[in-house]
Amino acid sequence: MEFDPSKIEAKWQQKWEEAKIFEIDLKKAKNPYYSLVMFPYPSGDKLHVGHWYNFAPADSAARFMRMKGNDVMTPMGFDAFGLPAENYAIKSGIHPDTSTRSNVQTMVKQLRRMGCMYDWSKMVNTSTPEYYRWTQWLFLQMYEHKLAYKKEAPVNFCPSCQTVLANEQAQDGTCERCGTTVIQKNLSQWFWKITDYAERLLQGLGDLDWPEKTKIMQQNWIGRKHGINIAYDVEGTKEKIVCFTTRPDTNFGATFVVLAPEHPFAMKVMDRQIVPNTGEDRSKHVRWYYEQSLKKTELERQEEGRKKTGEFTGFYAINQLTGYRMPVWVSDFVLGGFGTGAVVGVPGHDVRDFEFAQQFKIPVIRVVVASDGDASPIERIEQVQEEEGTMINSQFLDGLNIHEATKRIMSYMEDKGIGQIVTTYRIRDWLVSRQRYWGAPIPIVYDPDGKPHPVPEKHLPWLLPTDVAFKPTGKSPLTESKEFIERTEKLFGKGWTPEFDTMDTFVCSSYYYLRYLAEGDEKHLVDPTIEKRWMPVSTYIGGPEHACMHLIYARFVMMALKDFGFVSHEEPFKKLVHQGLITNKGAKMSKSKGNVVSPDSLVEWHGSDAFRMYLMFMGPFTEGGDWSDTGIKGIDRFVKRIHAMCTSNVNKKVDQPEVIAALHRTIKKVTEDIEGLRFNTAISALMELLNLLEQEGGVSSETAKTFTLLLAPLAPHLSEELWESLGGKDFVIRQKWPVFDPALIKTSTFVIAIQVNGKLRGEIEVDAGAPKEEVLAKAKAHPNVQKFLASRVKKEIYVAGKLVSLVV
Repeated sequence: MEFDPSKIEAKWQQKWEEAKIFEIDLKKAKNPYYSLVMFPYPSGDKLHVGHWYNFAPADSAARFMRMKGNDVMTPMGFDAFGLPAENYAIKSGIHPDTSTRSNVQTMVKQLRRMGCMYDWSKMVNTSTPEYYRWTQWLFLQMYEHKLAYKKEAPVNFCPSCQTVLANEQAQDGTCERCGTTVIQKNLSQWFWKITDYAERLLQGLGDLDWPEKTKIMQQNWIGRKHGINIAYDVEGTKEKIVCFTTRPDTNFGATFVVLAPEHPFAMKVMDRQIVPNTGEDRSKHVRWYYEQSLKKTELERQEEGRKKTGEFTGFYAINQLTGYRMPVWVSDFVLGGFGTGAVVGVPGHDVRDFEFAQQFKIPVIRVVVASDGDASPIERIEQVQEEEGTMINSQFLDGLNIHEATKRIMSYMEDKGIGQIVTTYRIRDWLVSRQRYWGAPIPIVYDPDGKPHPVPEKHLPWLLPTDVAFKPTGKSPLTESKEFIERTEKLFGKGWTPEFDTMDTFVCSSYYYLRYLAEGDEKHLVDPTIEKRWMPVSTYIGGPEHACMHLIYARFVMMALKDFGFVSHEEPFKKLVHQGLITNKGAKMSKSKGNVVSPDSLVEWHGSDAFRMYLMFMGPFTEGGDWSDTGIKGIDRFVKRIHAMCTSNVNKKVDQPEVIAALHRTIKKVTEDIEGLRFNTAISALMELLNLLEQEGGVSSETAKTFTLLLAPLAPHLSEELWESLGGKDFVIRQKWPVFDPALIKTSTFVIAIQVNGKLRGEIEVDAGAPKEEVLAKAKAHPNVQKFLASRVKKEIYVAGKLVSLVV
């Protein structure tokens, strides 16, 4: 029988669709399993290898869970608002809605070709009014519960394009469109109080089955610190400067104070609201420095190793412990949005402070002696001791280790009223305003006095106006819409104006997993009984680049919705998996490098199943692998051999005991491997079994059926075709997963692990008495191991009954 993958795939995709085989009744589900991949942005380009590597293996895992008896839902949607469509509109004049809808249709076709079991009846598109009414509803809930507020905040602004830029558009401090140096501009913007949830977000990480690295990234992003706010009097004024520090033990060595250029005290100096009693007016110097700092992004200001710059304000703060007059400086390495926007400088025991003191010739006082016993004056950066040591030159702290000294001085300062013990967080409130067109309008209107009011829920969706030219003017594009302004006045009264900003697209993706469960319900965000049964998401698969944005925002929104009484669960994603990266000749694929692999032609030639299996065979799913044109040919041959074995070589003979034992060992191995997302070793196990079946010269109908069931999650179209040809009833995806018999796999054999250069690359099963030469030969013939034996094998080690180690 001729094997034609494109014909087979088209046939089964049509049959699946006609039978609505992947649509799930959420209310009737007895054993819910929610499998979710991060939804894509609908670009005009075709699906790339990254999409395939994210979606296809995730689908294989979901299919496996379905065959294991779960009611599996795997929905798909589109994160469709955002800058690319708007930039395209500016260049082409084509409305973003038009280009987005067209791109969504294209991607749906491509995703269907992939053969994933998506329930398209539950699809969401974040740019449709039916969806963004809930984005706006979420804003209103945040506003009602006092988690949404407005304040002035700096944004990246391009003076040439007259437009606000996202951080991603100004990564090197210049505009990505025209190359002009970006400045920081203060605008009044909306924020959500994620800081109210900082401790809960931190504590909740402990219960999540997430990659440890991602949890650590979130911990660092939240940045919990226990320390003290010390209030220093400013000489000759009634002002106080509050500095947060986690190391008050070193305060006897404090010799200066540094403020962010935007600090309120610095502003007073610039405006000459306060003047030093020394008579030295530094206001012009401080203003000049402030204006220079506006030209830098926060990322630039925080760069390690950058030469320290600053200006002296002319004022001195008094160190209450020593009476030392500490000069007050402004420097852009201090950020107004972190801590108190003021830092006390201890140059003897902080590298950054030492660099600043060296630059501006500020005295350095040693107050800690490290374990090396060096008590000499600190003149070199290598002498700066931050981590451990014993106190000196610190009066009542002398002789204490730094940790004991920290506790002692905190209590002392709080008792004396010069400090307050506090817990602070690095995370800042979520800025949700965007001065862009292609996003959900913020549902706020202003009365003639400028006071904000929420748009009543009955007016949702608060529609995005269409009479906008998209040309950058320095203001939000919605200010151009006459219809928007007229609509507001008509509904609320003369002189009322709408909020012209749209929402950050991360708001759209912060709750989309709930709208998949809503099944188009227009009255509720999600049915509480369905949410209780289906949430949290069983397995969430997507890239690690979202660790500190989407993944933290979604957690915050779910917690807030629980507090508001709309959901029952605290966390949205129980288990998180990050897929690895597919490279080409060791380099990340990108258009600029010209090394992008287009799946379309390969799928056309080899079929969707072969392409999927090759991606899964390349390496561990969480690590990825390097693309090889020859590698896919090997999988292509494997697929054709399976087709031949299960169609032309099926006979009525009874399988030999060794075949039955090997089959049951393979069931055990493939089951465990797919459960652990080790698709590459699951495929290897099927290759080994196929080798044995070919050696036997044929296969019984029952064994062929079992092989087909094991193949079903990995090659969905081929397995449906084989199941039909073997006389199987119904769809293969509706069959029960095979179960191994433990009694049949207890043979006098060993499972030998195979390492290449110290990394596990496969396993083989050998007879207990197999000689070393036979074991080594079998190990080197293993399909996955062969990929790593391109170089000469320098060393072969066999640890009897346990391990083969090959060094190349």
